[in-house]
Amino acid sequence: MKKILLFLLLNTVWLCAATIDIVQAPNITQRTIPTNDNVILSYHDSVKNAKKSVVNVATTSTKNVNNQLDLMFNDPFFQEFFKNSPFARPQQRKSISLGSGVIISEDGYIVTNNHVVSGADEIVVTLSDNDKEYKAKIIGLDSKTDLAVIKIEEKSLQAITFANSDNLQEGDVVFALGNPFGIGSTITQGIISALNRNGVITNQYENFIQTDASINPGNSGGALIDSRGALIGINTAIISRSGDNSGIGFAIPSNTVKKIAASLVTNGKIERGYLGVKIGDLTNELKEIYTNKEGALILGVEENSAADKAKLKRGDLIIKVDGKSIKNSNELATTIGDKNPKDKITITYERSSKIQTTSVKLHKMEGDIAISSATDKDIIDGLTLENITDASKYNLPKNIKGILVTNVKENSKAAQAGFRAGDIIIQVGENTVASIDELKTALNKNKGGKKAVYLQRGNGIAVIVIQ
Repeated sequence: MKKILLFLLLNTVWLCAATIDIVQAPNITQRTIPTNDNVILSYHDSVKNAKKSVVNVATTSTKNVNNQLDLMFNDPFFQEFFKNSPFARPQQRKSISLGSGVIISEDGYIVTNNHVVSGADEIVVTLSDNDKEYKAKIIGLDSKTDLAVIKIEEKSLQAITFANSDNLQEGDVVFALGNPFGIGSTITQGIISALNRNGVITNQYENFIQTDASINPGNSGGALIDSRGALIGINTAIISRSGDNSGIGFAIPSNTVKKIAASLVTNGKIERGYLGVKIGDLTNELKEIYTNKEGALILGVEENSAADKAKLKRGDLIIKVDGKSIKNSNELATTIGDKNPKDKITITYERSSKIQTTSVKLHKMEGDIAISSATDKDIIDGLTLENITDASKYNLPKNIKGILVTNVKENSKAAQAGFRAGDIIIQVGENTVASIDELKTALNKNKGGKKAVYLQRGNGIAVIVIQ
């Protein structure tokens, strides 16, 4: 038995014997100091101006406390039965949140994250170099990229300088600026860990810069800058098991920020090109069928859409848009989303192993997020309203028309009248309304007199009289 074991072991050693050439780096023992004794290595001059452009953003909002009885109270019978009960109206409480923002113009326009300011009753901005507080108003929101623009009334502010984010490379030195944990203006250093990250959060358009520069709660909406101090991105998310920094942070590229911010300032909303296709990525099995191994696979084409009119079909693999290579479905969605309605583009695609091109005139994407803040006293004092341009965002019926009440300010006239967050304003007097502009027009009729406001509330209809 011993001889057999020895034989097997010897053969095992013999079978595993091999040679490999290892590439060895030169054996260097000398060290050098990057500067002489009279110079300190520092990025102070690079970040000092950018730091002045980054602000603290504090928001206050009133939220309904989750109540499992809410659905029951939508029933008119129970509303009548419990009308004097303390449970008849959802309890409300104030919530304070902290974030960051970046000044993009000398006259007070500031870009931040949509999730920092959306639904806020009050937004207070503090500059990095003084304690003066400014009340800010929302100019526009875009939930699809998680960007927002707010404005304060001030002049001669330090506006950030934008870099071209298309020129970024992995390994570039970067700095994250913001207000982590509300402790005040803070700078952290790292590198670009990766580019074009997607599938990170639930945004419809994701093309993130990944960095290991420390990004923590409160950094959202702050600046990611290069070693010159130019803006390359807006900090927006982290991956962490604890909620604190774990070296994986994400920022929205500056070129996206510039485009979205300009549109929000000019129009108060984002209008995007729409192709009208359902798309997916190539699986390993599908790659055996197609000549090209990258691209966006068309899974369906909407009738009368731009894609339909261009004769695109299910099974076509889109590999280029205007000569730009498309690696996957996310790149196609982002590329088309950066276009405007009525833009003409050239799509290169593979069909039956042949490469073809077609010209497409894009349609307008429905469900754009228009300006959401509407707390003006000339509308209804105390209400925050939003046009319902994307019903699925709030799990509402697809064809519902009206204006959504996203928040009711505590002790306001609207609260006293009986409005609730979640109500949908559908009619004022004899006029049906489907947008904030239509609501304004309806309220201006018989101005000063009493008006009946009809609401879709749960599965029922409620009527509130206002003056």
